[in-house]
Amino acid sequence: MRNSFAIAMAVLVTTALIGGVAGTVAGAQPTISTDGPTAGAQPAVGAAGATGTGPAQTDGACGFPFNATDATGETVTLEERPERITTINPSAAQTLWELGEQDRVVGVSQFAFYLDGAEERANVSAEFGASVERVVDTEPDLVLAPNSSAADVEPLREQGLTVYHFPAATDVEDIAEKTETIGRLVGACDAAAETNEEMYDAVDAAEERTADVDRPAALYPLGGGYVAANNTFIDAIMNIGGADNVAADYEGYPQLSDEVILESNPELLLVTDSEAAILEQEPYASTTAGAEDSYVVMNVNYLNQPAPRSVIESTTTLSNAVVELQSEGDESTDGADGNASDGDGSDGNASDGDGNDENTGDSAPGFGVVAAALALLATGLLARRD
Repeated sequence: MRNSFAIAMAVLVTTALIGGVAGTVAGAQPTISTDGPTAGAQPAVGAAGATGTGPAQTDGACGFPFNATDATGETVTLEERPERITTINPSAAQTLWELGEQDRVVGVSQFAFYLDGAEERANVSAEFGASVERVVDTEPDLVLAPNSSAADVEPLREQGLTVYHFPAATDVEDIAEKTETIGRLVGACDAAAETNEEMYDAVDAAEERTADVDRPAALYPLGGGYVAANNTFIDAIMNIGGADNVAADYEGYPQLSDEVILESNPELLLVTDSEAAILEQEPYASTTAGAEDSYVVMNVNYLNQPAPRSVIESTTTLSNAVVELQSEGDESTDGADGNASDGDGSDGNASDGDGNDENTGDSAPGFGVVAAALALLATGLLARRD
């Protein structure tokens, strides 16, 4: 294994899967009302003042019934607290675990199995996206469908299921709103608020940790020339963690030529493969990161799933690595060995050695065009996003 500052190790390898492409109005922001199905103007997410009285387990301001307008423009009505919840992509499952509501989860995608006890739930994954039949078999009161599951929403609604579809989450504020929305949907507003507070504390700590260090030029390659660029959850993680994304001039998850990657010349690569095999491949081997074995191993689940724990763990791992990189660089200047030692940060999940992103969930905000998603599928590079 390379003598580098590999912060996290990993061992999860699965087959490629994508949940779908962005919905027709995926950028729409959800609103929530507690005034019933015929309500007029919709207050913002998290609005208090329920008209119904929920069970004892429900937060005081999270009563039922209430309405929630999702990213498709559909008004989702919950007459009472949902007791059986199915999630068809892993970021929503991660959030429910974080809120302490995992006991009500009856179905998850296969890419949520890293969560404690998730394998005991029904696997609702199909070859691509969710299996309508499997989801129906879980008899859910509520189905949570994050961004990349847009193609699954209508087929599930046609089966009479209550489905809430989320917009893409491209920054921490989006994730906080998503967490607040999930908390409101399931009657766990207090837990959502506490979770968001913990997340923002971690963000503040990461930014403070790297405030006085040089920011390395970084890149997160997914393989096949695809990278995480601007307007993505991963770009937000990189910025908070103290790195500058060299692909920030592009949007989403573009495919860059070898020449462009060489010209961008990243000093640091984010990888999810503990052996960092991609650094031995061109064009990465010819960059500064490749020449100096400069990389940080990120937990593939956390890096690729826009949810609170993902923010906490990924920003902590990356900011610690950036600080260590600076420290090792200073030692090298003083005549010491400039290679950073292996670190022990958060636990991780390895990707396939062909590329970097073995992708564990649902963070991609839709690639903008179906062709891009299909290209990733064809090369086995994209799986398990939000």
